[in-house]
Amino acid sequence: MAGLTAAALASVGFLAYQAAAGVPAADTAMPDVRSSPARAAAGDASKAPLPMRNPAALPDRSGTGQRVVYSLDYDRVWLVDEDGRVSRTFGVTPGSVDPAPGTYRVTSRSNSVTGTDGTPIEHVVRFTNVKGVAVGFSAAVDGSRPVTDPTVKTGGIRETRPDGDAMWTFATIGEKVVVTR
Repeated sequence: MAGLTAAALASVGFLAYQAAAGVPAADTAMPDVRSSPARAAAGDASKAPLPMRNPAALPDRSGTGQRVVYSLDYDRVWLVDEDGRVSRTFGVTPGSVDPAPGTYRVTSRSNSVTGTDGTPIEHVVRFTNVKGVAVGFSAAVDGSRPVTDPTVKTGGIRETRPDGDAMWTFATIGEKVVVTR
């Protein structure tokens, strides 16, 4: 029995190492993603900052197969390949409207539009609508991050331009998007 336990622990350790090794380290320019401006401005104690965990680790119960995983609590996205390996992970700045946890599909995409905040944005990947507000990922053409005004209903989840390029390539119409806490 001890031998089986040791073998299982070794296997889990090796898989954790492989998962961490496959995650790009270029995420250092991202802001602290433990709390979003919307959460801080809203003063919602239920959305207080969480301690940062290993960004390579997918949230529990985030599905299987190829998918985009978006964590509301960590303001972080994982692009997961069909074998369940993280191909990229990055922090994001959410809008003031959060989708409910669940599984969605990419419903529409726009190469370039003007965001609700008046900022030109590109690579818009939409996956749901919350009370008339479209929710999706996008990147500001000028690379800026929005200052979220909780009194204005916005569903844009802002990425950096390189992360927006990766999302655009990965998340085509019908791609699964799993939203977790």
